[in-house]
Amino acid sequence: MTSQELFENIKRKGSFLCVGLDTDINKIPRFLMETTDPLFAFNKEIIDATHEYAVAYKPNLAFYESMGVSGWNSLEKTVNYIRYNYPDMFIIADAKRGDIGNTSNMYAKAFFDTMDFDSVTVAPYMGEDSVKPFMTHLDKWVILLALTSNKGAADFQYVTENGEKLFEKVIKTSKEWGTEENLMYVVGATKAEKLKEIRDIIPNHFLLVPGVGAQGGSLKEVAENGLNDKCGLLVNSSRGIIYASSDKDFAEKAGEAAKEVQQEMAGLLKAKGLM
Repeated sequence: MTSQELFENIKRKGSFLCVGLDTDINKIPRFLMETTDPLFAFNKEIIDATHEYAVAYKPNLAFYESMGVSGWNSLEKTVNYIRYNYPDMFIIADAKRGDIGNTSNMYAKAFFDTMDFDSVTVAPYMGEDSVKPFMTHLDKWVILLALTSNKGAADFQYVTENGEKLFEKVIKTSKEWGTEENLMYVVGATKAEKLKEIRDIIPNHFLLVPGVGAQGGSLKEVAENGLNDKCGLLVNSSRGIIYASSDKDFAEKAGEAAKEVQQEMAGLLKAKGLM
């Protein structure tokens, strides 16, 4: 999927919502445990209920890997279900991989060839040769961790040398490794005030912004600071949507929660003249 195709989906749906499929076996409705594949059964209902309001889905791999082989099977079924039923969706493997080149090659093969994701989140700490193997796959995207929302972000990401913070150096250096057509960045929603500074460095790249909803990030502030003339944002909400209810109406409530976010996004896009 090209950035223009992604933008066209955003305009058509009036949404830049990414639904995070952080599917925790301990949090899904108990009646689903009677099915043969509870994780997939949950995901299928969530996807069917939210696809009108979202442009992307982001399975967090930890929730699937923790289940062993059955979790990987659930993940593969989830990706295949989205591909077959909603082929215009952008699918992100939230894997946060990053290793030496030959290992990164295998990670890229796993997520892009075997699993058919559109993109994968990658940690930049090991540098260019750990990221470039992901970029050899045509029409696929690397989503590089730039500035995260967690408390520990302050341990390294804000360390300053010669007036430049480490997260700024990561962005300035890494933007030369790819293009606006294969490289996005993760910027946490609770760091919305930093989005303007980041936009000064990368005005045209797409940003994946987690942390809206349950984590307390403000969608309005993210939009004010991060929107560009092609939207340039994918804002993720996970728990606030997928766990809107723990009862038999869980999918219906997830759809309502997604619609509420989408309607706010549509208003923000209209105000920016993007719809």
